[in-house]
Amino acid sequence: MSRVDSMSAGSRGFRAKVLLLISNLEYGGAQRQVVELANRLNAEGTETFVCTLSDHVPLACKLDNQSRVLHVIQKRCKFDISVVGRLRRLVEGLNVDIIHAFLLDAEIAGRLAGRRLHGVAMMGSERNADHEYKWRHTAALRLTARWFDAIIANSNAGRRFQIRTLSIASDKVFVVHNGVDVVRFAPRPKGDLGEPLGIPADAPVVAMFCSFKRQKNHAMFFRMAKRVLESRPEAMFLCVGGRLHGGLQGTDTYHRQMLNLVEALGLSGRVLFLGNRDDVVDLYNLCDATVLTSKREGTPNVLLESMACGVPVVTTDVADNALIVPDGHAGYVVPYDDDAAMADRVLHILSDEGARRLMGSAARKWVAREFSMASLVQKTLAVYDEVLQRKRAEARV
Repeated sequence: MSRVDSMSAGSRGFRAKVLLLISNLEYGGAQRQVVELANRLNAEGTETFVCTLSDHVPLACKLDNQSRVLHVIQKRCKFDISVVGRLRRLVEGLNVDIIHAFLLDAEIAGRLAGRRLHGVAMMGSERNADHEYKWRHTAALRLTARWFDAIIANSNAGRRFQIRTLSIASDKVFVVHNGVDVVRFAPRPKGDLGEPLGIPADAPVVAMFCSFKRQKNHAMFFRMAKRVLESRPEAMFLCVGGRLHGGLQGTDTYHRQMLNLVEALGLSGRVLFLGNRDDVVDLYNLCDATVLTSKREGTPNVLLESMACGVPVVTTDVADNALIVPDGHAGYVVPYDDDAAMADRVLHILSDEGARRLMGSAARKWVAREFSMASLVQKTLAVYDEVLQRKRAEARV
């Protein structure tokens, strides 16, 4: 049992105000988790607010009581130092006890604001693992290291990365894996879900759900698709997810490169680029299998969502994926960039409908037991409780 697991029972009755601080609310895993966490914490009686540093907030509509919960502190330029003062005033006005920041610029802003906020616990997040910080990002994190109280990583790999890379004390880094709403993400009959997309009802469908970022390694997905089509020429492949807002992380260039690769591999007509969608539950249920070809991850929401819908997954063996997906039980785990191994596993799933249904059923049961939103909320509250108690004890010394 992990330290967080052992604290979960003690988190009941936790009372504090929480501000979830994030760079934006565009379509993304961290953003979706913030929305879900805010909704669940408020429903559990922990007064929770969300603050974003961008007015690009397409996921804001998913927030319960959006007008009360959501606050926007717009960054006016890349290095807008006025964000710190405006954030501090917001925290004071809301009488917040905990700032929990997600993504780099929000975390730095939270640290700088928190250093002048007596008694407010400042917490960061690690949503990935084994990435390379730019020198200025490393410098910013190290310079502000004394102004945060704890970090929640969503994977064991992310925890190890924080401790190794930034020399953070191990007792300041907690692990809470992502959770999934197993009521919303649930099996539905495939029926004619593919009809609006022009996909025949009997065509096997394989999809990857992710934004167009280089770490997602779409090239492996397309090479795998080409191999699968050699045996199953009727198969269709879906890319669900779009480019990042404002061309961040070179997403526009990367997207063009992937479009060119699809054409070069002769996959035009077999691969559909669907962009960001609100009907992802239907799209999961349209699939016979989903894949994730990432180079690095934390806890991928898309794996949890697919399994919750009863759809087997095939993923690369990075971060905690082998823990999240029991190999041969809820899906398969293959070596990074091994498109031949991934194609073999996908073909195995497609070849036996009975075995595919059994694996999908096992995947849903596994996720419902191990990665529910209820579990996420209780473990997060347990960390909040411990960190806030530490903070208050330090203030009394």
